[in-house]
Amino acid sequence: MKLHYPRLVFAVFALLLAGTAMHFARTDVGADMTQAANRFLDGLSEEQRDAATMEYANPERLDWHFIPKDHRKGLMIRDMDEETRKRALNLLRSGLSQIGYNKATVIMNLERILHELQERHGQQGPIRDSDRYYVTIFGTPSDSGTWGWSLEGHHLSLNFVVDDGKVAAHTPAFFGANPGTVKSITSVGPRHGFRTLADEEQLAFDLLHTLSDEQLATALISEEPLRDVRSAGEAGPPNTPPAGIPASELSAEQVTLLKSLLAAYNDNMPGEIAEKEMAEIREQGIEHVHFAWAGAQQPGVGHYYRVQGPSFLLEFANTQPDGDGNPANHIHALWRSAQGDFGLHLD
Repeated sequence: MKLHYPRLVFAVFALLLAGTAMHFARTDVGADMTQAANRFLDGLSEEQRDAATMEYANPERLDWHFIPKDHRKGLMIRDMDEETRKRALNLLRSGLSQIGYNKATVIMNLERILHELQERHGQQGPIRDSDRYYVTIFGTPSDSGTWGWSLEGHHLSLNFVVDDGKVAAHTPAFFGANPGTVKSITSVGPRHGFRTLADEEQLAFDLLHTLSDEQLATALISEEPLRDVRSAGEAGPPNTPPAGIPASELSAEQVTLLKSLLAAYNDNMPGEIAEKEMAEIREQGIEHVHFAWAGAQQPGVGHYYRVQGPSFLLEFANTQPDGDGNPANHIHALWRSAQGDFGLHLD
């Protein structure tokens, strides 16, 4: 199967490799999303619009997952012409910072590496296709009332709700990477040695390695890693109390590292969303944020961590091999809202 990769996506991928990604503090993101969604819809045929749209109240709006699937809701990028693809990617851009947009498009591009590795090893696995990502609009994009949209495929699930012109929900927000670090020489995809979610992993290791023995005894919740992030595919996050060590028991330098780790996730979102999220964390008290670790304390062996505060839950798991068999080189990273994913708190 010959894979097509949009020129626009490749250009953004090249920008990231050049190290020029920037985080712009955009405002009025809800208006940007509404405009981008309507432009996307305006360019669709009747058949495409039927595939790309659902009522906001449709239960499928809450149906999400990051695993390879034979079918997903929405209109697949592969089934769009070049202009429609650009409009779909502009919608994606409206929901993310430049940093987040670059990560998302690189994650799509990793499918090309997996496809080549499957062929190299003679495997009959899931379809690997950098265009096998689906866009869905829920309800009517407008500056009044409530509507939503999602973009989803393997290792990427982004879900937004706009209420009266303002972004009311941006979770679940899932980014994954297989391979986490490109260790195989391939003719496609990111260069050898590239780490797609480097900060999400490295900053957690940096924080872990600053902990004293006493702090580590509190932070370590298991010698074995959790197999994966919890409650994947469910409409809400797991309702469990925080585990691990609270920030109130960390030094100032360690709290700074913890904030940097939060920023690695939060900076995927436009400035307006990221700043609101961080303001809420500060208001509720950074001292109430907990950091928990499970599994190995060095790369290349299965590990898992969790950061939880009153308003959010993030989880990271790197326990599976990559497409070439390298152990613990397959990342799942997920941000969820304690208030309510999918804007369910608005009901």
